[in-house]
Amino acid sequence: MSPRLLLADPESAADALTFAGRADRFTDEAVRLQATGGILVMTAAALAPRGIGDATPTVLAMRTLAADPELMCDLVVEASALSAAPDDATAVQLPDTALSPAWAGVAPPRSGWSERPGIDASVLAAKAQGGIARVADAVPTDAGEEVVRAIRASVWGAPDDELGGLPLGVAFAAVSMGFISGSETARVYASGPWTRVSLQRGHVVVRGPVAIGLTPVRRTGAS
Repeated sequence: MSPRLLLADPESAADALTFAGRADRFTDEAVRLQATGGILVMTAAALAPRGIGDATPTVLAMRTLAADPELMCDLVVEASALSAAPDDATAVQLPDTALSPAWAGVAPPRSGWSERPGIDASVLAAKAQGGIARVADAVPTDAGEEVVRAIRASVWGAPDDELGGLPLGVAFAAVSMGFISGSETARVYASGPWTRVSLQRGHVVVRGPVAIGLTPVRRTGAS
């Protein structure tokens, strides 16, 4: 029998597959699955740096689901490889092989969050639509994968004043992953270099952009 996740109910299993399907279309195509204490946390990277010197911020989409109380796991799999179990509506089948993307090794803190001014969901939606149009206009015909990635990183990695200085990719992640539905104000929390934007349907967590280059020279010794 293929390895599988056991969720709390059929609705949670269907929700997990919906998240994976959106991650397959809009992120780097991998999903991290962390389960303990009856909770499954699904994480996907809408943006992530590639290699040393890449200042692209890490933007993660997260959703929590009710799981079987005995389920314990922490692994990353290809999003498209998750599927419904044919014999159990509460189960999701896993692929035989796990992945190890670099972004999965950088986890946000579990505590120490302080609240910041919120962001209206309508602002997130408008910013996402504007960014999508900018990416579409900037991508040349027959552009290669690297060119497309560079353009997307440039647009979605840019800080936006209406988002409190957060990268535009926060709005992209919230919209593309289906976290915006109706009128609400997203709650915003910060902890060190991390910021979390929380909506009723999910969370967007961002780290960075990472500073690169030399730090300023500091005077040492007696003043």
